[in-house]
Amino acid sequence: MDSALEIARILLPIVLVGGIVVFVVMRMKSKYTRGTLGKKKSKGAQSLLDSLIPFGMILGGIVAILLSIIFSTSLLSTISLGSAIGLLFG
Repeated sequence: MDSALEIARILLPIVLVGGIVVFVVMRMKSKYTRGTLGKKKSKGAQSLLDSLIPFGMILGGIVAILLSIIFSTSLLSTISLGSAIGLLFG
């Protein structure tokens, strides 16, 4: 029973991150096919829009590192979950 719990603790962040990534990619694909994916007229505004997803992932990773320092959680799973949440909000 103890090993099953340990396997679940290892696989849970991977499954959560995978689900978030698939959701974001499918949402962007549907927006692209409908033609409602964000396209800006000025080059600077388009550059800002294109950089929001990576910026959200970096910010999510930073927040995850800070939370991992405060609470006693695994750093690797916390960084992956933080980056996935940043991808979702970016």
